[in-house]
Amino acid sequence: MKKVFIILLGVLVIQSGCKKFSEFQVDPNKTTIATPDLLLNSIEQSAFQSSDITAAIACRQMIYSDAVNLSQYYGWSRAGFGAYNNLRLVLKMEQAATAQNKPEYIPLARFFRAWFFLQLTQTFGDIPYSQALKGDEGLGTPVYDNQEDIYLDILNELKEANGEITSGTTAVKGDIVYNGNMRQWKQAINALSLRVLMSLSLKENDNEINVKKRFAEIVSSPSDYPLFTGNGDNAALKFYDLQGNRYPYFNNNDMQTTNYMEETFVDLLKSLKDVRLFSFADKAPKFASLPVTDFNAYGGTRGSAAVNENKTRVLAGEVSKINPRFYTNPTNEPSIALGYAEQQFILAEGVVRGWITGNASDYYEKGIGASMSFYKIDQAAIDTYLAQNTVKLSTGNPIQQIITQKYIASFFNSGWQPFYEQRRTGFPVFDVSGSGMLNDKKIPKRWMYPETELQRNQQHVTEAISRQYPDGDNINAVMWLIKP
Repeated sequence: MKKVFIILLGVLVIQSGCKKFSEFQVDPNKTTIATPDLLLNSIEQSAFQSSDITAAIACRQMIYSDAVNLSQYYGWSRAGFGAYNNLRLVLKMEQAATAQNKPEYIPLARFFRAWFFLQLTQTFGDIPYSQALKGDEGLGTPVYDNQEDIYLDILNELKEANGEITSGTTAVKGDIVYNGNMRQWKQAINALSLRVLMSLSLKENDNEINVKKRFAEIVSSPSDYPLFTGNGDNAALKFYDLQGNRYPYFNNNDMQTTNYMEETFVDLLKSLKDVRLFSFADKAPKFASLPVTDFNAYGGTRGSAAVNENKTRVLAGEVSKINPRFYTNPTNEPSIALGYAEQQFILAEGVVRGWITGNASDYYEKGIGASMSFYKIDQAAIDTYLAQNTVKLSTGNPIQQIITQKYIASFFNSGWQPFYEQRRTGFPVFDVSGSGMLNDKKIPKRWMYPETELQRNQQHVTEAISRQYPDGDNINAVMWLIKP
């Protein structure tokens, strides 16, 4: 589904991203002891690189024109357990912090444990949790925990992590995201808590998790639970014009030749007169003579349409590519994994749902403004955009508007978050009407468990499938999280 990480000696991760630490070697002049700062550096690269073409294709923002793409046509099957490799690295960081008396890394270990386990359970449903990462203790075939229990524990972990960071907490080292600023880490922890709680909106009446109470507790106590205050607090990965540290799609051939803008996404931006389109896309060749700021210069093709149909439109010059900066600029823009704009949309939805008091429109507009500012759109253009009746938050279907704006803001950041939001709310409506569609023209709800689990941990994965999915392990099965 996403990435594959290779672990060497249980410590080193080979991957792309930002500044890396050197591989340990047998050298009397070099340490062979893993330190928390070196491990943190690599963990951040894995967690916060959230610019993902596969997610953009599945979320009807981009298309692949040369062949049948299973993410585009919703014909995928299994995903992998690669996130457990990242969790092993988090465990190593926690162990090193304890052994070397550096408690400041412990709340960050809790944050990243929550981060990666959340990805896993959102992908599959029930997963190994309480017995995971205990192979050294003889638990090589861990049981699968219920998704409800996993969510409850993730929320409790994040609450503990928030409480462990105080004004006297020592700054961490090796931090390529916040440069050791522990208050910003505290804000990120609470922003993630809000994301987790909002993902549980269909479980708002679950008495054990107490979604509404937890949400209100965070929002009403800013001194105890500080939140992001602007784009400067974004949990984002920056890129540098250095080998191995450049933007992940720099000089990417597919991005230049076979990836194009999706029609429903382009039409959405046109209908709202959203100038972010000019930052996201290039003019279609057929309309190259038009000004960059003319909405008529941009076009897309449907993700659900057959490959031949899309090729025909591409060859006719009717379809825009992504903006060239995504493949020509080695630093381009930071990859936002969790940001201020998303947080504001979450708060707006919280008001609409009655979880907190406040002005939903104010939160909503701050979210839009933050997204547009990130794309370097000036305040005058932002004000003009927000003044439109089509953009103003209405009483008709405010959640649809909020999720739609969150979706636009997620372009080439936030990973699979827009897919999970669509799965939770039904917004925006992903087009499945074309003749190219697989999976009976249905949007999948999940991914099937890895083949390796059926080989190595058959008893426990079979038990997990049986208790969750009466029709078996399939991509249309509905996990606990999204059952009303």
